[in-house]
Amino acid sequence: MPDINMLVCCKQVPDPEAPPASFKVDSAANKMTLPPDVKPVVGQYDEFAMEAALKIKDKIGGKITTLSLGNKLVRDVIKKTLAVGGDELILLEDETFEEGDSWSTAYALATAIKKIGEYDLIFCGRQSSDWDAGQVGLGIAELLGIPAVTLARKVEVTDGKAKIERVIPDGYEVVEATLPALITVTSELGALRYAALKGIMAAAKKQPIVWKPSDIGLEPSQVGAAGRRAKLTKLFQPVKEAKCEIIEGETPAEAAANLALKLRQAKIL
Repeated sequence: MPDINMLVCCKQVPDPEAPPASFKVDSAANKMTLPPDVKPVVGQYDEFAMEAALKIKDKIGGKITTLSLGNKLVRDVIKKTLAVGGDELILLEDETFEEGDSWSTAYALATAIKKIGEYDLIFCGRQSSDWDAGQVGLGIAELLGIPAVTLARKVEVTDGKAKIERVIPDGYEVVEATLPALITVTSELGALRYAALKGIMAAAKKQPIVWKPSDIGLEPSQVGAAGRRAKLTKLFQPVKEAKCEIIEGETPAEAAANLALKLRQAKIL
């Protein structure tokens, strides 16, 4: 088949490996605050999505364009997608894109993809590494009117179709989708490859394409916080409490019987 055009949606997120104590919640404003030493990274599941596209490029060639949405995106972070083998980087970057929900994010990305025009496969992570909603990818597919397959652990393209191994609770199933299609990728596909020095140097020279809402035909009222359709009513850090009780007995058998009695009284058994 002719060269395949692939799009990968990647999100810049706070490093999820940062200590939990670093994350502070402002309950009054329903916002999370982070100290300056917590650096941004490309979302982990988005890296798996990028690797899925790269595996296809390794096998049959093609072009990979990365899309990212936000504001004040750190170039050295988001250019990682170019360093590992991406061909082009498009940033939807403006303060009006901030604090969106799944709907306004998917709507802006889908509109940008319509502007790009030519695509065969769109890859997204199964969910973001910060909010974990898992809705944006499917929202993009719905807005574009194309098939979507979730939780991919392997993707191959032949004869204008994608064959996907899709993770299910007790194994995987194999499904086929006609192109164009959107696929969300999970960790079973494998980690993103390391960037070679040659790729890092090439990425440093490339400049991303930057689009504001007006560049994709949207008003500021349609994106970010202004375009939200979901209302966040409460943001909080859960309090975890644990209680330990030692069940004793004269013999191991008696201790086991006492434990069974306690579990029955607690209606666990």
